[in-house]
Amino acid sequence: MRAELSRSIDGVEVNAKERIFEWLADQVRLRNADGTKPVVCVMDGERALWTTLADTIDDVVGVLDIFHVLERLWQAAHCFHPEGSQEAQAFVTDRLLRLLRGEAGYVIGGLKQMTTKQKLKGRRAKQMSAVIGYLQRNRRFMRYDEYLAAGYPIGSGVAEGACRHLVKDRMELTGMRWRIPGAQAMLDLRAVYINGDWDSFQEHRVEEERRRLYPYRSQVLRFRKVG
Repeated sequence: MRAELSRSIDGVEVNAKERIFEWLADQVRLRNADGTKPVVCVMDGERALWTTLADTIDDVVGVLDIFHVLERLWQAAHCFHPEGSQEAQAFVTDRLLRLLRGEAGYVIGGLKQMTTKQKLKGRRAKQMSAVIGYLQRNRRFMRYDEYLAAGYPIGSGVAEGACRHLVKDRMELTGMRWRIPGAQAMLDLRAVYINGDWDSFQEHRVEEERRRLYPYRSQVLRFRKVG
């Protein structure tokens, strides 16, 4: 796990998203040097994420998080049926099953037809337009039938749970206020600890401090040995 904040490094402003994706690209090269393993990336529908992914990592299978899609389906359902109703639940269940069978085009087309036939107006029309737009923009990442057949993950629940454990459980407690340098230092330390690298990190830190404080120590030891 790793967490990054946009900040200034050596006087240069760095973007957290770009920095994370560059690190991911390095990890792909290290772990899949021969390119024989499929690389799968599960994300929400934020365009900046997919743009950065395309610019950074080649030959990656992009998957739109099914839970984010599910949120949009509920928004669509509530344009036609009351919240908490069996009709709304049936609406979502039917379309979710269709998406899992690889029928994203039919789901999007059906929502468009319902919007026209029901003559939605005002807030409901605006909400439905946003849902349809979201699904259309990310349709190429919604081949869930193929992903499931290949054994790929389609939800980021595990990753989001890890993010909550790494970031929110420590950084967003009552009354906390953080400056960027302190927050990034805390995130780095938590990532080291949670990843199981604490002892190795401490050994590295001690060695680096020894070199900084006693840069000529090795030369002195050699001189004494020769003498």
